[in-house]
Amino acid sequence: MALLTFHIVTLFPEWFESPLKVSIIGRALKAGLVEVQTYQLRDFARDKHRTVDDYPFGGGPGLVMKAEPFFLAVEFILEKIGADQDQRVPILLLSPRGRPFRQEMAQSFAQFRHLILLCGHYEGVDERVGQYLATEEVSIGDFILTGGEPAAMVIVDAVSRILPSVIDSASPTEESFSGPLLEYPQYTRPRDFRGWKVPEVLLTGNHQEIARWRRRESLAITLRRRPDLLLRAHLSPEDLRTLAEIEAEETRSGRLLKEWSRLGLLHPLDREPSPTP
Repeated sequence: MALLTFHIVTLFPEWFESPLKVSIIGRALKAGLVEVQTYQLRDFARDKHRTVDDYPFGGGPGLVMKAEPFFLAVEFILEKIGADQDQRVPILLLSPRGRPFRQEMAQSFAQFRHLILLCGHYEGVDERVGQYLATEEVSIGDFILTGGEPAAMVIVDAVSRILPSVIDSASPTEESFSGPLLEYPQYTRPRDFRGWKVPEVLLTGNHQEIARWRRRESLAITLRRRPDLLLRAHLSPEDLRTLAEIEAEETRSGRLLKEWSRLGLLHPLDREPSPTP
């Protein structure tokens, strides 16, 4: 039995055929660790034309997806899997208005046996789907897609790889967003490629020094690229000293301070060390 089954309601089930055949997710599906079931939304339309959209009340451009096919599809899925009122099944409406999808959400969704994903299209989805059917609206970023299918696939990938035995158990814990910092740089052979050399510390075999270097690099990359993440990171006194050193080097040009100002952030270093969690 699969550890997790994704139920995807979509106008384009065929969209998922190719992505689900390859790489880690393809292997997980073949091994029975994950299951993905797609449902053609038009199969839940009541009229002979299988209509799933209509013009918006109040006027405006485009067509809006009707509420009823989504409700009927979800009710069919819940009955199929034998879900009752005591069994919570997340029902996610993929929407640019939704809560930003983050790694901690993926970890939360990985605890369930079933996950229902609703893919919108056209001008949008009738508001009553988000209000009364979906348990949550989720967005994968501040941009607009032609439909919810790519977003659904992102969630399938991000959640599946957390499940036991899908990938090496050590890998997810050291990647960007598995913790509050971005991941440190990675290198492989050759040691010298076109004059760009692997940092010497990684060749020493000194695990303590390597760990210290990786922590410093994670802090530096996060400070340069995503300083907002430092505001919710658990930082030790040593981390804060390291950040102060990096900042002293980096801000000679004022680049980091300008970035913090653009983001409307408090200065990441203007804070006390976080208590040990």
